[in-house]
Parts: sequence; structure tokens; C-alpha cells
Amino acid sequence: MGMTMAEKIIALAAKVPVTRAGDIETVTVDRLMSNDGTTHLTIDMYHNQLKHPHIADPDKLVWFVDHNIPADSPKTAASHKKMREFAKEHQIAFYEGEGVCHQVMMERYVRPGELIFGADSHTCAYGALGAFGTGVGCTDYLYAMVTGTSWVLVPSTIQIRLNGKLKEGVCARDLILTIIGQIGAGGATYKVMEFVGEGMKSLTMADRISICNLCVEAGAKSALMEADEIALTYLKEHGRTPKAVLKSDEDAVFEQVITIDLGEIKPIVAKPHFVDNVAPAQECFGVKIDEAFLGSCNNGRLEDLRVAAQLIKGKKVAEGVRFLVVPASRSVYKEAIKEGLIDTFVQAGAMVMNPCCSVCWGACQGVIGQGETLISTGTRNFKGRAGHKDSYIYLASALTVTASAIAGEITTSDRV
Repeated sequence: MGMTMAEKIIALAAKVPVTRAGDIETVTVDRLMSNDGTTHLTIDMYHNQLKHPHIADPDKLVWFVDHNIPADSPKTAASHKKMREFAKEHQIAFYEGEGVCHQVMMERYVRPGELIFGADSHTCAYGALGAFGTGVGCTDYLYAMVTGTSWVLVPSTIQIRLNGKLKEGVCARDLILTIIGQIGAGGATYKVMEFVGEGMKSLTMADRISICNLCVEAGAKSALMEADEIALTYLKEHGRTPKAVLKSDEDAVFEQVITIDLGEIKPIVAKPHFVDNVAPAQECFGVKIDEAFLGSCNNGRLEDLRVAAQLIKGKKVAEGVRFLVVPASRSVYKEAIKEGLIDTFVQAGAMVMNPCCSVCWGACQGVIGQGETLISTGTRNFKGRAGHKDSYIYLASALTVTASAIAGEITTSDRV
């Protein structure tokens, strides 16, 4: 009996020939990512709870300030300072102002075949490059940081086979929101969502990152895609080589197999207050909005900015609507400037912000007030996620968000 891709990566990290779903393996972690959401807590635990504090391999650690940047309060500033000083003392790779952690990790670090822990739930985005990325809490992060190892309960896999090609005006985000709506917010709890099929050939790296990134919203432990020619070309362009290029065996055992025709996917909106509360966008036509957000680790890439700028070029943001555009990284921002995309957004009346988590995190930039409505390419729409607890968040693709910013109400790109 063969192994799934997830089982192979874990077996490689555990240095065992075979592992199966349900086994518990001790693994060597390839890389450890953390950001300003929780790193200050990890540092406090390091100093206050360890008898012999040390770091197993500082070269494996990568830390980011991306959630609240620039600092929004003295408390946040103190947290950032704590991170800065600790990283300098222990020679930890430290990025402040470079962009959202997951985007920068994809640009600079992630390699196929790696097992990566991230102190952030959307670490599953790394599956777009064939790496097993998974989010962990401070305690598990600290243990791996100190020992270089951890344990993993090997998850079962849901395989999702993609056929065909997305239609014009439909985005990869519409696909993953559709899947989450089908299986539910707990439909993949502690499972791997693996994407395969000839339909993968039509998906760009930006599409793939967007898909894998949101799998945690169905409860997934991780998401995976084979590192095919598209992924390996991206890797080479960014100056890296794979640890291992793996895929599931034909006789591997999957918990479930789902087949999807990409040509049948339509623009989707996730309505308040749950990510799996999805509906065709047309069912939400006419819902007035106060703010639109284009950015986050899910949709702040250059490809997202391109399609949005193309749609809004020569048009204006609706009166009374705040449209925040936030590139996912400094490199994305710089390229968007070169291509004239930033100028297009500014001319249209959008507000272009520094690369960071911004509205998706909801603790610094662009928070919404009581009774206000936001349409967002962020990752979550729980009550209070983007501001006041009595506000409303709709999740949608870059195209739908931009079209709605132009119209002043929820709509799709073919209607503006």
C-alpha cells in the first residue's frame, strides 16, 4: 500500500521508511516561522519557564513584524522591541516592514518536501510549493525552537481532483470558498487537503497559494499540491532548490476523494459571520458597503493587484466607500509601482497602505465601526474580526471586492 504526499513528507522528517495516518512520529522541523501576533509570548515563556534556555538552530527561525505595523500603541511598540532585541541577540532572521509573513516565506524560504511550523494558522499556504506547513501554538513552537524536533499525529488526506479551467471573471478564491461551503468549516478538521488533477495546470502560483492558504478555514491541518513544473519554475526564479519533490502514490489511501469541474465555479461570497456561510455573489447584489479591502496573505499578490487595477482603471471608488489596497510584500509593492498599478489605484481614489496584514487582522488599519459593512479578500469574517462586534464582513475575490468598491455595493466584475 502506497503513501499519501503528507505521509511521505512526515516520514522524511521522521527519518522512517513508512508512516500511516493515525501514527505518531517524532519529526525534525525544517523551519520555524513566527510573527508579532504571538512571538512576544514565546519570548516570555523562553525566559520564564525554561531551566536551560537555548535555541537548537537559529538558522531555522524566521520572525516577522507584520500584523500591527507601524505600531499602533505603546503596548505594541514594546512587543516589537522585545522581538527585535531577542532576534538580534540570537541571530534570528528578522523582517519588519517586508510584508505579510506567509508571502515573504513563499518568496524567500519555503521549499518542496519541507515540514514547517508556523505560529500562525495560515501556514498551510506553503502547500502551494509542496511543503507541509502547519500552524502551531506558542508551547509547540517553543519546544521545536529549543529542541529542533516535535511530534506529529499523521493526518488522513482528503484528495480534491480538479478538472477543466476557471471561467473569465472567476478566481481561485471563488474555488476554495466553494469547497469550504461544501464541506463546512469543520469538514477537514485535522486532515490534509491535497489538490491534484489536470485542472492544476491552469492555476498560477498566486492561485495555488490562495487556495492552500484558506484550507485551514475548513479545519485542515495542512494543504498540499505536488511541486510540478509551474511550482519548480517559481522556485528557480526565487533562487531555491527542492528538499524533495513528492506526490501521493496511486494506491495511497484517502479518507475522501472530491472531484470538481473548475468550469462550473461561479463568483462566491462568504456572508457574515462564518467562512462557510457561502452563497453565489449574485445573491448578495445590492448590499451596501462602507469599506472594501484588497490584500492579506490570501489576495495581496501582484496578480491580484493586476486584475483589480485593470478593472478599476479609468473608474472611481464609489462616494462614501473606503477602498484599502495593501500589497502582501515589499517586493509586490515595488513591482506594482513599476507597472503603474499603484498610480491606477490612487487615481481611482483608493488608499494604498504599507505591506502588512492590515484589515484582515483588524487590529490596526481600516477597522470598521458599529453597523458598518466590509467586503474583503481577508481570511476570516467572524464577528469583530475587522473592528466593532456589530459590524458585517463579506469575503470575496479580488475582482468582486474591486467591483464592489466601484459600485458602492456588492457586485461582480462583469457589472461595472
